[in-house]
Amino acid sequence: MQTMDPMTATPEGALASPAAARNREPILRVLTAHLPARGRVVEVAAGSGEHAVAFAGALPGLEWTPSDPSAEARASIAVWAGAAGLPNLRPPLALDVLDEASWPEGPFAAVLCVNMIHISPWAATEGLMRLAGRVLPVGGLLATYGPYLEAEVPLAASNAAFDESLKARDPAWGLRDRDEVAAAAKAEGLALTWRVEMPANNLMLLFRRV
Repeated sequence: MQTMDPMTATPEGALASPAAARNREPILRVLTAHLPARGRVVEVAAGSGEHAVAFAGALPGLEWTPSDPSAEARASIAVWAGAAGLPNLRPPLALDVLDEASWPEGPFAAVLCVNMIHISPWAATEGLMRLAGRVLPVGGLLATYGPYLEAEVPLAASNAAFDESLKARDPAWGLRDRDEVAAAAKAEGLALTWRVEMPANNLMLLFRRV
């Protein structure tokens, strides 16, 4: 599982993410304001599964499907989901944005992707946009969360250091330019409609299928 977050294992065998614990409430507030009351949601690169449980529990009208290409992540998701026992939380999928054969059939009302774009090669961002363009109906939501580069906003020292650490681990990783991400989305029929400032110099970017 690709992450810069120091995970710890629970006695039950799930993974616990400090980042997920910190950011789930701010992310949930944005999702609650912009997601429909009902429909199917697929979460891409769901990691430990803590977000999936929190969001499915808070939004019972939505059918929540977490996914991750990592078997370790899917095992953790399954443990958290089993403990929560939520009727609207589906088993995790082995969805890989770089492998179209693994993509589920739509339509989905929304696609959520948290902290993947900067911890993956650029091709993964392009794959995410192709996936969203394929499974979202007109008006469907793609929500992404993470740090971005923005030409008009000075880069925070913490984000500059984080970008250096990402590139030191893998030269194909690193903070992405917001406008380049928006252009990749536009190429797949997705328009950037909302930019939300989040804690710790992160952003949520909301795209709609047009």
